[in-house]
Amino acid sequence: MMTAVKDFLQLRRVFVTILFIGTFTLATRNVVDPDVWWHLKTGEYIAVHKSIPHVDIFSFTRAGQPWIAHEWLSDVLLYGIYRAASWGGLIAVFAAVVSAAFFFLYLRAVSVSRSRCSIYIAGLFALLAAFATAPLWGVRPQILSLLLTSLWLLLLERSEQNRSLLWWTLPLTLLWVNLHAGFALGLALLALFLAGEWLERILDWPAARESSARLRTLAITLFLDLMLVPLNPNGTKMYFYPFETLRSQAMQKYIAEWASPDFHHAEYAPLLFLLLITIALLAWCSVRPRPRDLLLLLVGTVSALTSIRLLPLFVLVAVPIAARSAQSIFVKRGLAQASTYPLNFEHPVPQRPLTPVWNALILIAALLFSAINLFQVTRRQLRVEADRFPAGAVAYLATQPNAGPIFNHYDWGGYLIWKLHPQAPVFIDGRADVYGEPLFNQFANTYQLKNNWQKTLAEWQIRAVLVPPSSALAQALRHEPNWSVRYEDPQSVLFTIFRQTPQPPSPEALSQAKSAV
Repeated sequence: MMTAVKDFLQLRRVFVTILFIGTFTLATRNVVDPDVWWHLKTGEYIAVHKSIPHVDIFSFTRAGQPWIAHEWLSDVLLYGIYRAASWGGLIAVFAAVVSAAFFFLYLRAVSVSRSRCSIYIAGLFALLAAFATAPLWGVRPQILSLLLTSLWLLLLERSEQNRSLLWWTLPLTLLWVNLHAGFALGLALLALFLAGEWLERILDWPAARESSARLRTLAITLFLDLMLVPLNPNGTKMYFYPFETLRSQAMQKYIAEWASPDFHHAEYAPLLFLLLITIALLAWCSVRPRPRDLLLLLVGTVSALTSIRLLPLFVLVAVPIAARSAQSIFVKRGLAQASTYPLNFEHPVPQRPLTPVWNALILIAALLFSAINLFQVTRRQLRVEADRFPAGAVAYLATQPNAGPIFNHYDWGGYLIWKLHPQAPVFIDGRADVYGEPLFNQFANTYQLKNNWQKTLAEWQIRAVLVPPSSALAQALRHEPNWSVRYEDPQSVLFTIFRQTPQPPSPEALSQAKSAV
């Protein structure tokens, strides 16, 4: 027992453990994603009705129109965790998912035969990868796709030594296609591996001279994975949904995550640094990268520079390539001693007598800090919710059963769904695929006072408007005689329309009018 404990408390093991405790701590953050609310309500609806919605049930602008609830299983998962463990459970589970995703990345980045420093190099690159993707973290189904993409790439790479690992992509596909439309990324990566290794065979790359069996297995696996896609509540529609999402003009135009990263913002500095250092390491390293890896890197780079939403693809592809190049450079320049055995944790490094004690204390301190941070973040959740979302206005609306139809701020649609459905259907929310570009344009023109913005309010017979006090629409409605403020706080302002029914003139007024004539 004591020997096992001492083995675990080796510096290398403790380094890796603390690295991923630190990643968990970084990923422990308050729930602020505006879509989490309608995900919770969808999960609740499925749990209560034992059925998956196929038409819109949350808005009055698209009520009854087709809706592909591609994240239905994620929604059920979110709602189940929330019911069982509230916000603390959701925050902890998704922080653990992020940490696991980067642990799989670390396993791909660490060298098994080059240098003793590879564990530390791979760990530092994994940490850089975490910072590069941090803007996308949160309690959201996309994080489950991040985990599955990282695991998927690990299986594809490890299958070079054991082709049977490819069959594990089949249950993963079945799970993934019901969790999130990001399953298409897994299929695309499998196709890229097939294309890249086929290219290596054409180029007579040394590692691909006897690759016929592997190419056949990759092709068969891709075919079987494609055959599993319809095994979801939306059937064959899931073949086309990811492509429709990528082509959506509304998403490209109005949703920030689908835009290119702006490197003027500090949050994207780690991504830029990773991109530059990857290019530099490939230039300096004397070991030529595999054509397959270059193909993956090219696709990942283009994807990340095209859309923030796709930057994890670049990170997951680039980090192992960069880490292995760095290890080669370190060994060649004598900055690290090459190993004579596969580098793993089965070969303990001699330690001083007190080293395990200090390592244990460091490990305990890291665990305590992470637990305290989780407690503090969870305790702040309600205050953060009130600061980000119209909690006060929603509480007021809950007392007004006939307040709608409501024109709402885009980011607040999901919150209104969670708090007020079915009492108050929304004008719009984060399900951009449901609303389409025409309604997005209509919303944006009204919110920004463009074109004939009053027409939208009249066309949809809007009776209430809930927007931030500083918005252009709020400033305009303050000067409209038919609109009055019913509720206001620093976060939101609620307007209601005042429609007075015309009354016939009194005899006195009629007499005065005749006299004036």
